[in-house]
Amino acid sequence: MDGGTWIFAYGSLMFRPGFGWVERIRARGVGWVRRFHQGSPDHRGTPENLGRVVTLVHSAADGCEGLAYRIEGANQAAILRALDEREQGGYVRAAIPLALFDGRSITAVTWIASPSNPYWLGEEPLDAIIARIRRAHGPSGANRDYVLELREILREQGIFDPHVEEIATAIELNC
Repeated sequence: MDGGTWIFAYGSLMFRPGFGWVERIRARGVGWVRRFHQGSPDHRGTPENLGRVVTLVHSAADGCEGLAYRIEGANQAAILRALDEREQGGYVRAAIPLALFDGRSITAVTWIASPSNPYWLGEEPLDAIIARIRRAHGPSGANRDYVLELREILREQGIFDPHVEEIATAIELNC
């Protein structure tokens, strides 16, 4: 056994990983927060009507909880290539330190969209965020469903994210 590769999931990889793993555990990326700042031209929107999906944003005092998946064996390179393809709409592969909820500290691969990518949407008033999410739809489905599925998996894992909760609640209230 080679120890494998760890993948940190904080968005759709939490509820739809699309790959097999040998271990899955709750984890925290210190110095990051999850924000709906990234436009989705290829999954939850189109180039003409970007959806809003999450990325990690630096925040020295905070941390982002999600899931860490350990993959191993000969298929690691193929899984990473497939994820590079899946996460291509403005995201780049990065390695970040994680604190696993069993006390281990690891480095994991994840995909982060920075403000310099062409699909960056950044901060907007809540009503503008909700309006975009409500009208966006792409090959992976409605942007609204992405928000609600993300909140659901976070709740299932015992993770409270006030940003996701605020947006999901607003989406439900504005159906």
